[in-house]
Amino acid sequence: MSTVESSPAPPTSSPGAGSSPGAGPSTEAGDSAPVPPRIVPKKHAPRLRALDGLRLIAALMVAAYHYGGRDGEVSGAWGTSPQLQFPTLHTWFAYGCLGVQIFFVISGFVICMSGWGRSLRSFFASRVSRLMPAYWAAIVLVTAVFALPVVAYHAVSPSDALVNLTLMQQPLGVDRVLGVCWTLWAEVRFYALFALCVVLPGATRQRVILFCAGWTLAAAIAQAAHEPLLDLILMPEYAPFFIGGIGLYLVHRDRRDAYAWGIVLVSWLIGQHYAVARLWHAPDPRFFSDRSSTGIILVVTLGFVAVAAVALGWLNRANWPWLTVAGALTYPFYLVHEHLGWVAIKAYHQGLGLPSYATALLTVATMLALAWLLTRLVEDRLTPRLRSALSKPR
Repeated sequence: MSTVESSPAPPTSSPGAGSSPGAGPSTEAGDSAPVPPRIVPKKHAPRLRALDGLRLIAALMVAAYHYGGRDGEVSGAWGTSPQLQFPTLHTWFAYGCLGVQIFFVISGFVICMSGWGRSLRSFFASRVSRLMPAYWAAIVLVTAVFALPVVAYHAVSPSDALVNLTLMQQPLGVDRVLGVCWTLWAEVRFYALFALCVVLPGATRQRVILFCAGWTLAAAIAQAAHEPLLDLILMPEYAPFFIGGIGLYLVHRDRRDAYAWGIVLVSWLIGQHYAVARLWHAPDPRFFSDRSSTGIILVVTLGFVAVAAVALGWLNRANWPWLTVAGALTYPFYLVHEHLGWVAIKAYHQGLGLPSYATALLTVATMLALAWLLTRLVEDRLTPRLRSALSKPR
């Protein structure tokens, strides 16, 4: 999922200038060191509100998958398999898992946009402050709810719950509090690669193009080598989606950039392959899902096309302020919707006897309301403070 803002950082000065106004050393009488000129950042580019809306659509796709497109714990919440609850729509809901790939494309776009012209310190502070406050709150909230005697779901051990606060539970082999946090581990690895290869030396068009080409080739080599360490670092299965999003940001900067379009095309070709390889299987009554390869390719293609429409400015008219609110709710909604959704579904469907479709809609509304509370009570208060603390030079 994309856990990022959709507005760029202000451009910085030319190479060699300080990272912020007045950041250079001061001079006293007799000191020959030059004083760097004061830098006045340019105004932010207009927020791409259509991208906020697209993020929410991707999150709702994933929610549809978790509520009605798969078996597992959610079957216990419904009392029966979602196939019986949604005899027609469950087939469509099964494609909702591809919302994750769309998130990764959006993330590639926005991370490249927000990292362009930023220092490594600023980039790190931005990512940590955006990612962690809502994540910490979701870990505490889900752990607390699952510990209640009336909630009959397995809760991780106290030790594992504490490790989950570091976001390192997956590589450490620790039980996850949030089922969706595997996507955050992929995001963190992408941030690290981008920070080291692009942000640290300074983002330029040439450097970003080389990064995309190098990562694409290295991921293909990792796939062929079957080396777990290379797979862990280079993420062959997800790299095309992040890289495709970066290419689309280059298109946003210059729609006539042939290299950027080449990056997008190659990423789409490889990305659809991995999506089909992971999510398609021959029709089999033992499996819940019955996704067709054509359907998978179509959803992946629509994700790329939607982000491309934003990049090309075709959706600039979708500039409604409520889309910014929708974008702000997306990340906390994504964090809590699955596990707490089970609790809500059971309460509404088995407890109150509401029909399946009303239960699904009410559960989504409940999770959005909870996401709004997390945004107001946690993110709005902690994110700027954490960013400020991490941004201060030492």
